[in-house]
Amino acid sequence: MGGGQRLTTQNQTTSSASSSCWSHFWSSALRTKPLGSPLEVAVRTNSGDGLVRRLGMFDLILLGVGASIGAGIFVVTGTVAHDAGPGVTISFILAGVSCVLNALCYAELASRFPAVVGGAYLYTYTAFNELTAFLVFAQLMLDYHIGAASIARSLASYVVTILELFPIFKENIPDWIGHGGQKFLGGAISINVLAPVLLVLLTVILCRGVGESAAVNSFMTATKVIIVIIVIFAGAFEVDTSNWTPFAPDGFKPILTGATVVFFAYVGFDAVANSAEESKRPQRDLPIGIIGSLLICIALYIGVCLVITGMLPYYLLGEDAPLANAFTSKGLKFVSILISVGAVAGLTTTLLVGLYVQSRLYLGLGRDGLLPSVFARVHPRCHTPIHSQVWVGIVAAALAGLFNVHILSHILSVGSLVYADLPGFSCPGVPIVPATCIFFNMFLFAQIHHEAWVRFVILCIITVGIYAFYGQYHADPSSEETIIYHRASGEERSKATAATTEGTSTESLKPTQA
Repeated sequence: MGGGQRLTTQNQTTSSASSSCWSHFWSSALRTKPLGSPLEVAVRTNSGDGLVRRLGMFDLILLGVGASIGAGIFVVTGTVAHDAGPGVTISFILAGVSCVLNALCYAELASRFPAVVGGAYLYTYTAFNELTAFLVFAQLMLDYHIGAASIARSLASYVVTILELFPIFKENIPDWIGHGGQKFLGGAISINVLAPVLLVLLTVILCRGVGESAAVNSFMTATKVIIVIIVIFAGAFEVDTSNWTPFAPDGFKPILTGATVVFFAYVGFDAVANSAEESKRPQRDLPIGIIGSLLICIALYIGVCLVITGMLPYYLLGEDAPLANAFTSKGLKFVSILISVGAVAGLTTTLLVGLYVQSRLYLGLGRDGLLPSVFARVHPRCHTPIHSQVWVGIVAAALAGLFNVHILSHILSVGSLVYADLPGFSCPGVPIVPATCIFFNMFLFAQIHHEAWVRFVILCIITVGIYAFYGQYHADPSSEETIIYHRASGEERSKATAATTEGTSTESLKPTQA
């Protein structure tokens, strides 16, 4: 009798503990991040362990263009054209339209939220809940990691192409160094040495400081945009319109699928949103940087797609260097050399900005406790999250060293893919534009390769597991790392604005913790 009572008591205790754990999980998962009202001015203190506000409006536009132009033009154009034909132009237009709708919403959020790191993760944490924000972060991170690896692979290929212009290197560089890679297990594994080396070099630059990184990005972005414009005009005179027929050789389905693949070529606007904490005037400059960079990219993508598919039949375009192949086939070797230089500049900036954004997202989650605090540490002299930066460099290097562009691009793009009269940028056509944006994204999701959906489901399961065993117990939505400064008097606001513009913080405002 006594034994039966003890068993009953144990069962009740176990049931109670299970119920308590489940209750704690959901109460944690449904938490939101409290932020001050949009009428507050939000800045991050630039003390010894803070980031530095050095990015102006022009820097932000170049940041967005630098993150986008390169991956689509110099890499995925050829990959998608193999399936979609000349219709790859429509793929880029559809993805561009979707991104414009997303960017309008992004721009409004960027002007309303406190100017701290986080981007889509921060917006989701505030509008929905903690678990959803963690899932968004995980999908974005995998997309950024895979995107960086894919771009590093193609960058290595273009570097080798330039080296082979010198007789000493001509046909003497093995595949496992740069071109394609040494394949194993039927192509599932493809060893490449140069891509990880390039990732290490860019990681070192990013660790040194945002000022140095912005200078490199600005120079190389200007270089590649000039080269892209030259390529469009030079290629226009070599277009054979018969190559555009049939425009969609395998129907409209590959075009729609292609739109989901090239979507990640436009993610530069997300990079701009994630630079809020290092922007001089975030409420004004972020919307301009987001929308301005996206419109520039769409125009350049359309021009290049029409030119390369008109110069060469789509089935002859190479996957790793489609632009260079197109001009070489026309005997314009000097232009192909120029393209290779532009590709190196373009892919370098895309890779640089992608690694930059990843580290800032890890920084945000480290501050909120969803990841170990080591990710939240900022170097007191360089003012960069070095631990986060090194981590993203290691992950990208591992992927780039083992997998090829074709495999990586097909499991990409799932993650890439409230209104009042308030100050700041306002998304036009609310609620029509946001609603259209949602349905357009859902339509694109329906066209995604099954490999991407498998990845999506598996990653969601893993993410929920990580949150259940770590995140829910360590997360702190009201982390002291984020400081909200209430709107001050006119004189104090002027002082604060001047201080922010100079890349320093003001101590004249009284902070309250978010």
